[in-house]
Amino acid sequence: MFTRKKIKIHLPLVVCLFLFMIISIITISSAMTYLSDSLGNLVIKQLIWYLIGIFVSLFILKLSNQALYQSAWYIYMLNILLLFLLLMIGKPINGSKCWFIFPGIGSIQPSEFMKISLILILSVTVSQWIQKLKKEPTLKQEIILLGKASVLFGIPAILTFLEPDTGAVFIYFIIFISILWTSPLRKRWFFIGIMIMSIVLGIFLGIYFFKQQLFVDLFGTDLFYRIDRILDWKNGTGMQLENSLTAIGSSGMFGHGYNRTPIYFPESGTDFIFAVYASNFGFLGSIFLLGMIFIFDKMLIHFAKDTENITNKLIISGISGMLLYQQFQNIGMTLGIVPITGITLPFISYGGSSLLSYLILVGLLLNIYHYQKKTIN
Repeated sequence: MFTRKKIKIHLPLVVCLFLFMIISIITISSAMTYLSDSLGNLVIKQLIWYLIGIFVSLFILKLSNQALYQSAWYIYMLNILLLFLLLMIGKPINGSKCWFIFPGIGSIQPSEFMKISLILILSVTVSQWIQKLKKEPTLKQEIILLGKASVLFGIPAILTFLEPDTGAVFIYFIIFISILWTSPLRKRWFFIGIMIMSIVLGIFLGIYFFKQQLFVDLFGTDLFYRIDRILDWKNGTGMQLENSLTAIGSSGMFGHGYNRTPIYFPESGTDFIFAVYASNFGFLGSIFLLGMIFIFDKMLIHFAKDTENITNKLIISGISGMLLYQQFQNIGMTLGIVPITGITLPFISYGGSSLLSYLILVGLLLNIYHYQKKTIN
């Protein structure tokens, strides 16, 4: 189960991770100017979660490659159970059952760990399907794969949507698409999917805009207000967005300086942490962070290109698609170019569950790199 030979570490990836940690700690410290004292010292908490996450990632690095894949089903079922229990016994916070609360410890968000298990189970399922192919897949084989993958994606998506956590459902979908796109599945299925989704979405939005009472009767007031919030971004209104744009727009070339965020906006340490960072360190600081993100993402792409193991390639595709989406969505919503969906910036935003989930994924990447180099040597 554990590897005993010399561990091969991808040093540039570790350096990027260390820089992300420094940026995260500094920015959260600055964001605490406007955060409630009841939240405690988020800087210390974030540092502790980083240390725990690094320890877990090192543990994963030492695991056997096959042991990870063989445990995929167990990890997936455990996360499904946690999502189900959350709906049954979870304590509502701001109208959502997204967290298990542990007095004296904090909160755990199962949907963050569901992302990991979804990447693993979809990658293993698609890989096993590919290994059974003797030539180009038949229509029947493709339908079977789509059916299995859709069920694996659909179950956690429905459970998470009921919490409700729409942002996490979008991430599940990106993982689902990223892994299937990397498979030998013919691309016509994606165009068919786009057409079906466009028709369904058109009908859905048509009822929302022109038959609002029918929409409420069919889907309830909760979904109505969630859709209303997502669609309202195009007006450029709302305190979060207006204050975020003000903070970023007034920062200039070098920013207002550390701990000098000029204006308050909610979720400054989580969803809108990029606005805090940009207002403190300006255009040049933002370019530096975006450059680090670009380098990190480029390394993942090279990982995928260099590995010949199909399961590893699919895992990296799922991780890459998820991170790229979250990075674009988080930074984009602080700039007002995409809807505000409550998605954090990976490795930078405060959050124990989310940070731990990202560092577990880093452990998977380092594990893949180690076995890739071991195979070459």
